Amino acid sequence: MNQDSAFVVLQHTTPQGVHWDLMLQMIEVLWTWRMGCPPADIGGNSVEVERIADHPLRFLTYEGPVQNGTGQVNIADKGQLSVLTQSSSEIAFQLNGTSLRGCFVLRLHGQNRWILTAQQPL
Repeated sequence: MNQDSAFVVLQHTTPQGVHWDLMLQMIEVLWTWRMGCPPADIGGNSVEVERIADHPLRFLTYEGPVQNGTGQVNIADKGQLSVLTQSSSEIAFQLNGTSLRGCFVLRLHGQNRWILTAQQPL
């Protein structure tokens, strides 16, 4: 599989703190994982992420207030996505963004919990 699409990482700042959403374009929706660290911190580390609800494609460019008015959403990174392989428990992909560049793997680690790992760049 070699699907060329887009990705975005949105930074959510709320009174409760900051988190980031990694969104991968899969046909007509954005598959989304919530991260506790900024994109630049992933590097060679493995990060536990939580799969959350799909988002509409308009979030590829959205910046502004959080829907309930209690915070702000900003684009932390964006760019091109190439899905290399995909199964129900693993997705390997390449990102070409500002901070996230190279190959990454998401592996299912429990219900809605995944491990995001940076691989060697291509």
